[in-house]
Amino acid sequence: MNDLVTLGQRIRHFRTNSGLTLDQLGEKVGIAGSQLSLMENGRREPRLTLLSSIAGVVGVQLADLLDDSPPSKRAGLEIELERAQHGSVYASLGLPGIRPSKGTSDETLEVLVGLHRELARRARESIATPEEARRANTELRQHMRTIDNYLPAIEQAAENLLSEVGHTSGALTHRSVTRMAEKLGFELVHVHDLPHSARSVTDLANGRIYLPPASIPGGHGLRGMALQAMGHRVLGHQTPVTYADFLLQRLEINYFAAAVLMPRRQAVAFLAQAKTDRNIAVEDLRDAFGVTHEAAALRFTNLATAHLDLEVHFLRVGDDGAVAKAYENDGLRLPVDATGGAEGQFVCRHWSARTAFTRTNRTTEFYQYTDTPEGTFFDSTQTGTTAAEEFSISIGVPFAHSKWFRGRETTIRTSSTCPDENCCRRPEPQLSERWSGKAWSSAKLHAHVLSPLPSGTFPGVDDRELYEFLEAHAD
Repeated sequence: MNDLVTLGQRIRHFRTNSGLTLDQLGEKVGIAGSQLSLMENGRREPRLTLLSSIAGVVGVQLADLLDDSPPSKRAGLEIELERAQHGSVYASLGLPGIRPSKGTSDETLEVLVGLHRELARRARESIATPEEARRANTELRQHMRTIDNYLPAIEQAAENLLSEVGHTSGALTHRSVTRMAEKLGFELVHVHDLPHSARSVTDLANGRIYLPPASIPGGHGLRGMALQAMGHRVLGHQTPVTYADFLLQRLEINYFAAAVLMPRRQAVAFLAQAKTDRNIAVEDLRDAFGVTHEAAALRFTNLATAHLDLEVHFLRVGDDGAVAKAYENDGLRLPVDATGGAEGQFVCRHWSARTAFTRTNRTTEFYQYTDTPEGTFFDSTQTGTTAAEEFSISIGVPFAHSKWFRGRETTIRTSSTCPDENCCRRPEPQLSERWSGKAWSSAKLHAHVLSPLPSGTFPGVDDRELYEFLEAHAD
């Protein structure tokens, strides 16, 4: 059954077109006019048999009543006004609702709907702050922990799309990604003038996905960008209402892209064999499917618990020790702030995520055992570099699971008592005595701490820049 408000509007539209009053139509279909009024106002769901009778009386097909589009422009405005007045933003104002009458002009309706749209926009702007983003991100991370970072429905959606283009093994090619886009009704177009705030832009009207040009031959990262853009369509995403919605959608499209690039069946078979051989290594998963080390590590967290019976943790850490991304379901105590947020917090100096920066040879993974108050953990860490900083990617497991991993024979072992500040944060007493009150440092200011997130239709995207781009590229 479609939306009751839209259904009611369609019943009213066809009733009035037939010149019937509520009582007249009610008499013909065997119900009271008052009951029919409730249905037209979206407050009661009619039975399918009754709808068939109504359709017959007003001279339309049943499908015409069940169509999910507003029957007219005015009806569309009335539906939008009804929904807005029942939304949380308007309800928080404590104002009464307005029910449009025949005497309410279309211009008045347009003004009322416009005011509600602006209220909703300002509400999105007010919550899209770093504090709200951190809160929403923390809740999402905690939720993913409860489901072991595994989303079966998205796995199936990825497998369905792979099946449609006949991909069965090996790294996914650009040609296969292009064919997937075509299956969904899109053309991939590479341009040099994408909006600065967008990684990709999808033109739904003309069936195009705009992507940046490849920066290196092969442009493997573009496969992921294209798949993420397709993910919105495959997963049925609508415009996010809250920042939490936006973050969930971002997680889901990233998951979808990874599930296509590293399909569940092939990736699980690959990892299961590595476990049998006691030789699990993220670098092998990375190379087998032609993805980045970070993508392979995150994909490992999706599959490790559900398919390999391994509890794991993941960390992306900057060269200053600050957490950029984190996940755990193995009991590792992540550094968190008072709200439970891990992003921006500093990991212990003795963890592999930081000690890996000190080694000379960074071409292969770095292995380390770390004793913590929560137990001993084994980690494999790979370091990398961006234009802005160095970073490390770590995958770790409790000591009991280390027997399945490459590098388990390492003799490197450290001890951490964090979050006890005596572990690695407080300076040695002799250094404090020597330098206390005798030094001054000017700290870096991270601009995002002071600025709210951009507040376009899609959080972080400038609407004007986006629409001007689409206009420039439209036929």
